[in-house]
Amino acid sequence: MKFTCDKAALSEAVTSVSPAVSQKSTVLALECILLRCKGSVLSVIGYNLELGITKDLQIEGQEDGEIILNSRLFSEIIRQMPNGELSFATDEKLMTVIQSGGAKFTILGMNADEYPELPIIDQESSFSINGKTLRSMISETLFAISQESTTPVLTGALFEGKGGVLHLVSVDGKRLALRREPIDFAEDFRFVVPGRTLNELLKLIGRLASGDDDLVQLNVGSRHIIFECGGYQLISRLLEGEFINYNSAIPSDGKLRVRVNVRAFFDVVSRASIIINEKVKNPIRAVFGDGQIQVSCETSLGKVSDSIPADVTGDGLQIGFNNRFMLDALKASVSDEVILEMSTPLSPIKVLPLEGEHFVFLVMPMRLKDDH
Repeated sequence: MKFTCDKAALSEAVTSVSPAVSQKSTVLALECILLRCKGSVLSVIGYNLELGITKDLQIEGQEDGEIILNSRLFSEIIRQMPNGELSFATDEKLMTVIQSGGAKFTILGMNADEYPELPIIDQESSFSINGKTLRSMISETLFAISQESTTPVLTGALFEGKGGVLHLVSVDGKRLALRREPIDFAEDFRFVVPGRTLNELLKLIGRLASGDDDLVQLNVGSRHIIFECGGYQLISRLLEGEFINYNSAIPSDGKLRVRVNVRAFFDVVSRASIIINEKVKNPIRAVFGDGQIQVSCETSLGKVSDSIPADVTGDGLQIGFNNRFMLDALKASVSDEVILEMSTPLSPIKVLPLEGEHFVFLVMPMRLKDDH
């Protein structure tokens, strides 16, 4: 195997596929990156049996072949090589010589036969979506994905296509996040993508973002999905199990509607959070009414009270909530103002945009000491 290529392009590819490489595994091959040279194309591959990332690079190929190299070592070598043209060659004993400028490394590789095969997708549906839109949808729902493995299907986000609209939903039992966007697709679909996959996809799209018209192609099989963007392929298993009926979890109407400035409400909740920590998780108390929101909290560390103006429609209400859950929802709303809808002190707080419902966030209430 022998080729030359641009050092910067190879370095970017290696960095981008590295998140799919196992940091520590009983199978040494899973701690490696696979390089496969065929003609003028070099495929750079990372795969840990759950997540795979591949990138095809244009190179000057002199000899076809494939080899696997320790990811940490290879990444560091490529990163610190001088810029410019880089040459790469392996022999029959898997000794690998990497040269650029006056720098030369010789390292031992492993036989590519030891690397696991990437899954083959039995494609059931396929559609594309604007990369900027998909990135927005993921970043605004990722926070509500469950971190508990007791219900594996909730450690991912539901992708549901129906009626020409893509619904992206995450829920962890204490909050819910829903984003909607109209897209074109041939048939309705429903599948769940692991949270870790979406986190890596979010970073990959962010690194590649070069224009507002860049598309991400989704090819979906019965057990796996492939996201294609910017010459990269991100391959992931799908989560099995029945996702909750999220529509039934969203209250249809609220007796109280509060229009509030997001930054102002975020700041007042942040200030009240100062006396809350991991050991002291008392709820924040919010009283809505008389054109304002009064916020207070009392813990063993002290007391705090604060208030901000708001447009309140309906009978006043007092409710308790988890500070972090509310802050996450406000941060994800990416709006100057939002509508808060509530019905009772023990029903969910619904966070909505001023117009439409392209996002819906639910924050479950916390019982206050004086609740009956």
